[in-house]
Amino acid sequence: MRLSTGVPGFDELVDGGLLRDRLYIVSGPPGSGKTTFCSQFLTKGVFEGETALYVSMHESEQELVSDMTNFEFGFDKAVSSGKMKFMDVFESETKRFFSSSSGRGSGEGPGSVENLSNKLVSFIESKGIDRVVIDSTMLLEYYFSDEVGELVTFLTKLKRADATVLLISEMTDPTSYSDGHYLSHGVIFMHNYLESGGMTRGVQIIKMRGTEIDCDIRPIEFTERGLRVDPDEKIQS
Repeated sequence: MRLSTGVPGFDELVDGGLLRDRLYIVSGPPGSGKTTFCSQFLTKGVFEGETALYVSMHESEQELVSDMTNFEFGFDKAVSSGKMKFMDVFESETKRFFSSSSGRGSGEGPGSVENLSNKLVSFIESKGIDRVVIDSTMLLEYYFSDEVGELVTFLTKLKRADATVLLISEMTDPTSYSDGHYLSHGVIFMHNYLESGGMTRGVQIIKMRGTEIDCDIRPIEFTERGLRVDPDEKIQS
């Protein structure tokens, strides 16, 4: 069964949506639409009766709601419904949730990536959460010194969660594959670059297991209702 992303035009690029209970990486430079894409994904799930979770390294719940209310896809209604849960890594409640029971370190970190991963997966499954966004891979940099090495363990654990997970990555070069890209079920890259006519935005499916894709860059734009993809056009890179 495939899940609609809630981004008009995008589902047509991936055989009608994302495969359920898989792990996808959403990459791209700042301002390319990663957070908006993922917010539309969670909102769509809530409106279809699912439960969602947003784990944030960058914005508080209030800041994200404020940003997304500039659009009309209903993010604020999804949050107020009670079906979307929010974890701000810098809030004391979330720090306590991830704190190590082993007493290792200062008590503010998760002790090990296995501990963090297991707690997160257990929370997802115990709360019956269907859609998850983790913003971003900097979560590991915040807790651990060996970000690259810990990423493999983190993603391996997340892949086993009974939920569809979008992990935001700050990678800016779509040709530079990381361990995370090899481990994930799919990689979505958001492009933005300046041309003579102004800012050009695009989305590219770099990898999608179980789905026929063409890897072309498709135009994407911000509208009043959030991001919209033109699946019939291609951007010449």
